[in-house]
Amino acid sequence: MVSSGTLTKILNKICDASIPENFNGDFLGTKLGFPGGNQKAFIPWAKKCKLLGEDGTPTQLYKDFRNPTYRGISMASALKKGYEELYVRNEYAHDLSRPDFLKLVTDTTGLAHDNSVVKAIVASFFNAKEFADFESTLSKEEKSIQIENRTESHSNEKVSDVIHKNNTKKQIDLGINYTINLVLPKTDDPAIYNAIFKSLKENLLNE
Repeated sequence: MVSSGTLTKILNKICDASIPENFNGDFLGTKLGFPGGNQKAFIPWAKKCKLLGEDGTPTQLYKDFRNPTYRGISMASALKKGYEELYVRNEYAHDLSRPDFLKLVTDTTGLAHDNSVVKAIVASFFNAKEFADFESTLSKEEKSIQIENRTESHSNEKVSDVIHKNNTKKQIDLGINYTINLVLPKTDDPAIYNAIFKSLKENLLNE
């Protein structure tokens, strides 16, 4: 597992660096400046916390973490995902003191309190927790507002589209012309012609 001190440094670097298409060893070593083998242990940790997809693609959680507004709540979410087994036992694991958290880890893993894996789990959690805000509601409200704005904008687009279609239909309706070809019977009786044109006027020309 990535060392606690390195974890903090990498997370700080992520906040300043651009978002890569794929977060791999090359990006970690070349762009962030952590080429060591132990430092590459950050990648599986980040995948477990859902900051990265299984293929190394940065997730939305990763992108939110880079944003100061959403950093706290995104890391809180990441820790709940990455340390899910601990949260199953105690949904307020982040509120525990270090000794109590250590006990939670040993109870969950069955390992001794001085085991290197246990120490790494505790250290990584508490270092990452420095970035987390488990009490934040501001980010949630802002996200809700963003969703409402997107919904309102989408609704306005729909209304505009309907109006455009109606106007187009009216223009088409107004542009219709009738072309009527009549084959009149041979007759000398004007009453027949009068009846034909009267019928045309009543049934077609007045519409």
